[in-house]
Amino acid sequence: MLVLTRKQMESIIIGDDIEIIVLSIDGEQIKLGINAPNSIEIHRKEVYLSIQEENTVAIKAEKKSLSVISKYFKEKNN
Repeated sequence: MLVLTRKQMESIIIGDDIEIIVLSIDGEQIKLGINAPNSIEIHRKEVYLSIQEENTVAIKAEKKSLSVISKYFKEKNN
């Protein structure tokens, strides 16, 4: 992990097209501004993990549904 120290209104650059700016510091809270291409999704970590969990549940449900449909058509053809 790279650890950097930045002051208010200072920034870091990731790759060629992502900039993270420290907008303000208030006690234990830091406000960050992120400039990135629209094609890059940006989420807070807890939101990202929630999306991943929902996707995992959806995939399991889809596999189960496909199994039920497949079984139905196999029985119907026999």
